[in-house]
Amino acid sequence: MATLYRRFFAVLVVFTLLNFLARFNQNTEVSWNDFVNEMLAKGEVARVEVDPETDCVYVYLYNDAVLLGQRVRPSSYRLKVANIDKFEEKLRAAEDALNISLMDRIPVTYRRVDFFDKFKYVIIIGVLAAGALYFLLRASGMTGRQGGFSAFNQLKMARFTIVDGASGKGICFKDVAGMHEAKTEVKEFVDYLKNPERYLHLGAKVPKGALLLGPPGCGKTLLAKAVATEAQVPFLAIAGSEFVEVIGGLGAARMRSLFKEARVRAPCIVYIDEIDAVGKKRSTNMSTFSNTEEEQTLNQLLVEMDGMGTTDHVIVLASTNRADVLDNALMRPGRLDRHIFIDLPTLQERREIFEQHLKSLKLTQPGTFYSQRLAELTPGFSGADIANICNEAALHAAREGHQSVHTSNFEYAVERVIAGTVKKSKIMSKEERRVVAYHESGHALVGWLLENTEAVMKVSIAPRTNAALGFAQILPREQYLFTKEQLFERMCMALGGRVAEVITFNKATTGAQDDLRKVTRVAYDMVKHYGMVPSIGQVSFPDDEKTGIGKRPFSQGLQEMMDYEAQQLVASAFKHTEKILLDNRDKLQLLADALLEHEVINYSDIEALIGPPPHGPKKMIAPQSWIEAEKDKQDTGEDEPRRPPPPKDMENDTNLSPV
Repeated sequence: MATLYRRFFAVLVVFTLLNFLARFNQNTEVSWNDFVNEMLAKGEVARVEVDPETDCVYVYLYNDAVLLGQRVRPSSYRLKVANIDKFEEKLRAAEDALNISLMDRIPVTYRRVDFFDKFKYVIIIGVLAAGALYFLLRASGMTGRQGGFSAFNQLKMARFTIVDGASGKGICFKDVAGMHEAKTEVKEFVDYLKNPERYLHLGAKVPKGALLLGPPGCGKTLLAKAVATEAQVPFLAIAGSEFVEVIGGLGAARMRSLFKEARVRAPCIVYIDEIDAVGKKRSTNMSTFSNTEEEQTLNQLLVEMDGMGTTDHVIVLASTNRADVLDNALMRPGRLDRHIFIDLPTLQERREIFEQHLKSLKLTQPGTFYSQRLAELTPGFSGADIANICNEAALHAAREGHQSVHTSNFEYAVERVIAGTVKKSKIMSKEERRVVAYHESGHALVGWLLENTEAVMKVSIAPRTNAALGFAQILPREQYLFTKEQLFERMCMALGGRVAEVITFNKATTGAQDDLRKVTRVAYDMVKHYGMVPSIGQVSFPDDEKTGIGKRPFSQGLQEMMDYEAQQLVASAFKHTEKILLDNRDKLQLLADALLEHEVINYSDIEALIGPPPHGPKKMIAPQSWIEAEKDKQDTGEDEPRRPPPPKDMENDTNLSPV
């Protein structure tokens, strides 16, 4: 009840302040003509008051300002005068012109302003504003028991989230697909919190903290949510950016507040998301300015995790994708001594992740029918990318009016994520379409004829929203070691588009910009990092940016030699690609004509045009049951609305064949 009265009084003070401001500004400004013709000529002016400091004259009327107990006009009017010294002379001249007698002349007074009169409105407004602020803070509980202002104490409190794992409604380990090694390691923390006696009996000490590392979208935060549900202990979650403030010392105070609360709730888990916001390496150069506030916050974190007053049964779990910027003192044993790396999912893990996300979709076939195929189509995809593909497939099915999600929807989703959607508004000229057709045919043909290149799944010359005029979709193998010959053939495939343009049109365009960038990077990697050039030697040289500005670990002569060897590699790849395309010019012509006619061709179309690959069939990317079931479904019209059959190029776009 007392709080209600305080709030009511605070509102009353604010209303009074606004009313006072309205009354303060109630003087209406009038012109000289209105003053003479409407007020002075009608005998309504009682007196005038001159304010020399503001060059204003305040006109006061007779008692007609109050009529029947209601205000019908302001009590005074403000008249702006250009020359205040001659106002009285001008007023008397106007009275003479109006034949006003000397007895009825308007009295003129001059305002004398002292210090209080000059600042009384400022003082009154300040007092009212201070009173309103005090009662508002008092009503919101931001003042202490003795009435002292303690809003800073509220700012020092850490704004963490308490995750209740006892309800069992959160994400569990069984809901986290893949990440088998990471789940095994974090389960050790959960088991210690549930059964600490088993470890203490053997004299074991469980690590005080664990750091989840890995690329974005691989499930670090998702795994932390599963730990919060499975641990059945208090889980205090906070973001690293919550500690960073402009006010000095506030981050360290919030860190103390967080761990104080954690010790009260022990045993518990403290989870700091994106810890790189507060855990960056401290400055070692005293001549440069360092962010003292961030360093104070980091120092407090180090003390709380392993200091003089550190207590057990508080486990710190942190996640970041920037482990290279973290301070070494934070990474040492005794603090974040368990480093759990969560990498991009493998083929088997991608299949499990797809099966997990496909459970929520209405599918034409069982989820296991699609998971293996989609896992093979998405090498290098993270868990977030896989979730996005499933969602895009469902959205596309709903947009097309399908009753369930089927193969063509997933094909569309994968193509959208990789290359973007088809941009129908971008219309190329006839000559540009021919250039793009030969460019993409060059990529496909070189990749088809060489032994160590990836499978070509689809080739398209439809412009995309990511500024690409065409693309050749391949299926990269999950390979970790490459030979010199394999890298060389990759360079040849990347140069296939530029070489096809040169031998066909005898000129080059800007369409090979990205291809040339990739080829240059691979050539320099072979020379500088992989030691694949005999003249340089079996040495791996670091990049300049990794050693510091101007600190190059080799001479200028060796740099010139590296440039020469990289140039020779690119030139050799160009000549080899040119020879392949000149020897198979008729096949290049067939592929380009097919692209110009249908706009999209897939594996089966390429095989029908130029024959099977000379070095044996490429890797199978789909079980035969996928294709057969899809064809049967299209023949029977299962789970699809009746509509006209798609054109030939769209059939090629959606019905992929085994590779």
